Amino acid sequence: MQSPKTNETSLVEMAVSGAITTPAVRPGQYIPHPDGTAAVLPGMFGITYNVRCGDRAFGWAGDHVEPGVSIDDEGDSGRHHALHYLNCIGNEAMVTSGLAAGARGIVIGEHARILVQFDEDAQDLMAPGDRIQIMTKGQGLALSDHPGVALKKMSPRLFHAMGIMEEAGRLQIKVAMELPVRIMGSGAELNSEYVDQDLMSGDRALMAELGIDQMRLGDLIAIRHADHHWGRSYRKGAVSICLCIHGDSIMTGHGPGILTLMTARDGEIDFTIDPAANIATLLDLGAQK
Repeated sequence: MQSPKTNETSLVEMAVSGAITTPAVRPGQYIPHPDGTAAVLPGMFGITYNVRCGDRAFGWAGDHVEPGVSIDDEGDSGRHHALHYLNCIGNEAMVTSGLAAGARGIVIGEHARILVQFDEDAQDLMAPGDRIQIMTKGQGLALSDHPGVALKKMSPRLFHAMGIMEEAGRLQIKVAMELPVRIMGSGAELNSEYVDQDLMSGDRALMAELGIDQMRLGDLIAIRHADHHWGRSYRKGAVSICLCIHGDSIMTGHGPGILTLMTARDGEIDFTIDPAANIATLLDLGAQK
């Protein structure tokens, strides 16, 4: 086996920036359970102190819980989309204002905002409005000998950390678990470079039967018959490799969020299950709970 060749030396590295957001709760914001009851729960945007990459994706008293720090640039649509489209998982971030100025972190996900993880001491000093600069690199990354494989949101750092090898013309990738394509829900309508797709977790018995309720934030995930080249659709024989970036939801058609990293239509990707395949370990992001 050998490592696949990339065009890494041709990539452009650029700075983008955003500000730490605040949690957003609309008046009367009840989130409906599948049985019709409702609750007010925390989860999206802002600074989350006790949920980090590597922690469980299920079991929080929250909805779409985001690990780490959520940032955005909401003043201009062009800057907002540059922050989203140029960022890749594993890019380095730096705080440029506030009490934690100079602290460095890592991009760990893209939801409605960009998710960045810092060490706990730095995060304790941060406040909404603090500016974060990200050194983006990875958009345009491609495999020289595998034109049928598309890389999405993949920084060179993450690509190398995943230890991807090729054998007999196929890429060999380790993932924490496999998801059946039939449970993929909200987000199928979005392009696969922008935001995630939720899995449908409302059938709790099925989640337990398949072991999906053991998923962790930061787990690498494989989905067979899922083609994520231009959107997220069913295609027999396709394989997509994804990343769990946010926690579970009580809403019908929603659950933990899965961000696309790699996709192939014609059998170029093969995978094996390794429960340790999580970016908290691969990118050395600290202890897991």
